[in-house]
Amino acid sequence: MSIITLTSDIGMQDYLVGAIKGQLWQYCPECHVTDITHHISPFNLPQATYICKSAFAYFPLGTFHFVLINLFDKRPDNVLIAEHNGQYIGCADNGLLTMIAGGMPEKVIKLPLPPDAPKNTFTIIQLMASAARELSRGKALGELGPLTQQITVKNNLQPLVGDDFIEGQIIHIDTFENVVVNITRQQFDMQCKNRRFRIFFRRDEVISQISETYADVPEGTKLALFNAAGYLEIAINKGNAAGLFGLQGFRRDQLTQPAGYQQLSYYQTVRIIFQ
Repeated sequence: MSIITLTSDIGMQDYLVGAIKGQLWQYCPECHVTDITHHISPFNLPQATYICKSAFAYFPLGTFHFVLINLFDKRPDNVLIAEHNGQYIGCADNGLLTMIAGGMPEKVIKLPLPPDAPKNTFTIIQLMASAARELSRGKALGELGPLTQQITVKNNLQPLVGDDFIEGQIIHIDTFENVVVNITRQQFDMQCKNRRFRIFFRRDEVISQISETYADVPEGTKLALFNAAGYLEIAINKGNAAGLFGLQGFRRDQLTQPAGYQQLSYYQTVRIIFQ
């Protein structure tokens, strides 16, 4: 049985998610459809990248991931179907695919939308579902369309790095208002080199150690740890770090600010100083 995952910025307020699942079962009645999330912030590709990369790694080979994020960033003339790490990803040609894959995916095709079909979510889902059906029946990706590398390329948000510091951006705030920063454990270790460190964020709050679990500190106490996905997280044991400290996530308009990421507001960054 094929698995299809759904990730979107649609939310759960109306009929659309249910209708998408109904359409998928029409085209792939044998498939198992599961949600990753439908609460990606609108247009927030860095958050979508973090969620998708973190979740996709746990699915079996052959899984189909339909990522319905910013589908109409431009007029949709085609959808992308990619093969990467033994799984398949379907999404719009808006740069998100290269962010999730960390570069050009292993294989990718463009499926053109029928010229007489409406340019809407259901037409896109129909194309993706038809592709998933054919691939699950044993067809190779290249049999569904010519392989291409002519797709929109965007890069992940990367932390700023210096000899004695690393500065990351807030990319996600979870249900508990724990704050996820785009600094991985590997990046931290490469910069730290067994030196002492201090983690700074809004209101001159400082953390000088990495915890393993939330329970390592008393209730109501701030902490930093690397979460299950391997990213730095600022939290309060049984508290709301984002709300208490006034921390906010990445916004799309930051990409158009002069001088790029260096112009990010302090309350949206976390800086680690090494000593």
